[in-house]
Amino acid sequence: MAFILIATVTKSTPEIITFQAPSSTNEVVDRPEITNQVERKPSSPSSSMASVIVSNAASPVSVPKVDVDTPEPSLDFGDGDDFGAGWGSGGSGTGAAGGSGATFFEQSVKAEKICFVIDYSQSMTGRRIQLLKEELKKSVENLPESVQYQLIFFAGPAWVAGDRVEMAKDRKSAVVLHQDSELDWKSSGGAHNWDTRGRKMRPQWKPATKDNIQRSLSAIQSTPLVWGTAWEAPIEMALDMNPAPDVVFFMTDGSAGPDSEKIAKRMGHRAKRRGVVVNTIALMEPQVKGAMATLAQETGGAFSLVDQNGKSTVIVKPKEK
Repeated sequence: MAFILIATVTKSTPEIITFQAPSSTNEVVDRPEITNQVERKPSSPSSSMASVIVSNAASPVSVPKVDVDTPEPSLDFGDGDDFGAGWGSGGSGTGAAGGSGATFFEQSVKAEKICFVIDYSQSMTGRRIQLLKEELKKSVENLPESVQYQLIFFAGPAWVAGDRVEMAKDRKSAVVLHQDSELDWKSSGGAHNWDTRGRKMRPQWKPATKDNIQRSLSAIQSTPLVWGTAWEAPIEMALDMNPAPDVVFFMTDGSAGPDSEKIAKRMGHRAKRRGVVVNTIALMEPQVKGAMATLAQETGGAFSLVDQNGKSTVIVKPKEK
């Protein structure tokens, strides 16, 4: 019995030692593995973290090393909502800075809304209508896309380019066929005293698109001359546009009768109140020099006299801003 008990104790003791030995060994091995975290390569830094600086001994300048996990670089930088459409080739500005405007009989303007008020009376025959059509077509063809424009033709009545005018045989009344409507005009006597009877036309602005310009060129070429010469109604039509024009080119070859100077002053004051510059051109008609100069001076515009050869002489220079 004693022998059996001793043998049993001897076998249990080695089992305890064998169980504890691996446990102490594992603790010794686990402790050095903590230092592996220091030896890892750093992960790719984000845009909000400081970049790691790697310097070359041959250069005094440190260059940031940026690890980007992207298959190929983006070409869209600057194309986000905050900075517009990137860093392209500039862009088109507006007004004087962007080069928008027009030139008519050598008068150059910088504006975004330009109205041409042009004499299509029966005195505009021969060389006069030839010069006008050539110059007006050239001006309209070269309008920048950023410009809005309109063409108002006048004689006794006034109408938008593209409309049709039906003059009465007694030359005391006329009807302007504008789109789907008819507008009545009446003369109180003579060639100069014309005004609307009833509803007045308020022309709309047209963007300088290719289609609009082509239609305008066609109207310039095909519009017939009409009897009478009245200044006030066509200038009022231009000034009543909404919004008002920046610049009006007003061209005529004849006076508006004995009241030409009064009409010029009245229209000049109204244009000035609305902030509209009126540039005037007298085509081969020096007799209207005084009234046309007055209208230009009142509004800070220019006045030019054009001879039969198309040579333009500046009589009044535009007011500098």
